[in-house]
Amino acid sequence: MPRGPGRVLGLDIGMRRIGVALSDSARTVASPYAVVERPDGTKRDWQQIVALVAETGATAVVVGLPLSLDGSEGVAARSVLGDAREIAAMLDVPVDTVDERLTTVEAERRRLEAVAAADSVRRQGRGARRGSAYGASHARRRPVVDDAAAAVLLQAWLDARGTGT
Repeated sequence: MPRGPGRVLGLDIGMRRIGVALSDSARTVASPYAVVERPDGTKRDWQQIVALVAETGATAVVVGLPLSLDGSEGVAARSVLGDAREIAAMLDVPVDTVDERLTTVEAERRRLEAVAAADSVRRQGRGARRGSAYGASHARRRPVVDDAAAAVLLQAWLDARGTGT
């Protein structure tokens, strides 16, 4: 996909949710943007993505490709490639894929570091306390990680291409 101006929408497609990230118009910084719930995993999800592209004025879409750790395409990657083709058929902007291996792990690590830093400031360096985000249930943390993972994969795509224009 050629470099160019305009925002890029990043998608981390999962079975239950789609994490969405958005770049700035200079294509230098990716930020978490939204989480699209997928109650039944139908094409209605793609209509929501089409609406997000229009809402944000995105000029490109990047979809995270869940390759196996050895870099091969497994069942999940083939499914996402099919999803990317379906999304591309509905949009007037280019759709690209990017290796998303370990993006969720990286997003969770960054989130925990940020929470620990914020908790330390609140507690004036006295350590984490019960009830902090460390103890948050997996179900409560997951939507935060989905859009953060999308931001990690979009940032990797942006960094690999340099700035737009």
